[in-house]
Amino acid sequence: MYYSDYNRPPEDRDSVIETNQFHVYDAVPPKEKKKGGFGKFIAVGLCCAIIGGAVGGGGVWAVNRFGGNSTTIYEGTRPTAVSLANVDGKTVLSAEEVYASNLESVVGVNGNVTTNVWGQTVKNAVSGSGFVISSNDTASYILTNYHVINGVSDITVFFSDGKSYDATLVGGEEENDIAVLKIDQGNLRPVVLGDSDAINVGEDVYAIGNPLGELTFTFTGGYVSAKDRSVTMSDGTVMNMIQTDTAINSGNSGGPLFDKYGQVVGIVSAKLSSSSSSEASVEGLGFAIPINDVKDMVTSIMENGYVTGKPNVGVLINAVDESVQRYGVPAGVEIMAILDGSCAQKAGLQVGDIITAVGDTQVSTETQLQSAVKDHKAGESVTFTIYRDGNTSTVNVTLDEDNQERQEAMNQLSEEYNSQQQQSQPQQGGNYYYNFPFGNW
Repeated sequence: MYYSDYNRPPEDRDSVIETNQFHVYDAVPPKEKKKGGFGKFIAVGLCCAIIGGAVGGGGVWAVNRFGGNSTTIYEGTRPTAVSLANVDGKTVLSAEEVYASNLESVVGVNGNVTTNVWGQTVKNAVSGSGFVISSNDTASYILTNYHVINGVSDITVFFSDGKSYDATLVGGEEENDIAVLKIDQGNLRPVVLGDSDAINVGEDVYAIGNPLGELTFTFTGGYVSAKDRSVTMSDGTVMNMIQTDTAINSGNSGGPLFDKYGQVVGIVSAKLSSSSSSEASVEGLGFAIPINDVKDMVTSIMENGYVTGKPNVGVLINAVDESVQRYGVPAGVEIMAILDGSCAQKAGLQVGDIITAVGDTQVSTETQLQSAVKDHKAGESVTFTIYRDGNTSTVNVTLDEDNQERQEAMNQLSEEYNSQQQQSQPQQGGNYYYNFPFGNW
């Protein structure tokens, strides 16, 4: 037997019996040591290869020797620049390429804003985001949300390179939440518009914007969570939206939503942060306006200052209350006032008429009527089904075009109607005859 305290290597042991102080194992004749030879050559070669790999690979390494122990620290290198990719609608881009290729096209929209989302006074808070939609030799056009610039004066846009320009409002479309700004600076890089109808649920999408009004030019990414989502906005307007879990916050509004090809497929517009049915906070529910829904409108605003072809009926309306329907009055939308010279007046519609259908679409609320009319263009003849004095009949209405002049006239009609109601029924707050301006349809 051979006694040792871990003096012999494990490969020379046949069996081991442990005692309190020693390991006891059967003796094995010592192996004959080989001198020199091919093995030694291989060991030297491997050593050289390891050293050469550490140095030749560009890594930085250091060895500290203390008490026979050594520590090696490796530091790698990598390229830091991302090349500008060609946004051609065919090449899938990495997230880095989407950001690098579109950053110079995105802007912050700054107005008379002096506080951030926490109410703190700040110097450079922004109202929202936007992006260059078109540019020529002398001027550039920027698309954003209408609610970003609504009520904002002295509009300024600024770019990631620090340059800023005064902007003027070319025109806006409140119902579709779009607005076009113009700056006197040409030869800028516009975004490339994609096809929002072609995106798929589960597809990667990205946003560049200015969350919280201060974290400028932030890049976020996620997926298309749903398409054709009907979303009711805070003012009651129902809009068609792309749903995404891309991080969206206050200040992102008006910014672009990019697809995996680096093309704009939507305008970031809203985020659901709470639910009326639950006290729990809501996360990952962002919405963007599909770019296909507004392409023609944007072009019209740039060329004419407003959306041409948009229909207008020229009436103030209100949904028939359910309590009245108990007495045989059908569900529908009652006409409360009619604008002189409007298509409604020319077609023979009267105050008190209840519109129950537009074409083949049944309507019982203001929103339903608005949506049904919006499916048509100015100049089209549309059949209205009406209930009058206990009888149902149809009336053909050739829709007017909505423009700035018509909107001003409808606003005046609304003010006059409200004044008359206050004078004639000052105490009847429970009356169901509440006016609703129909001037945008």
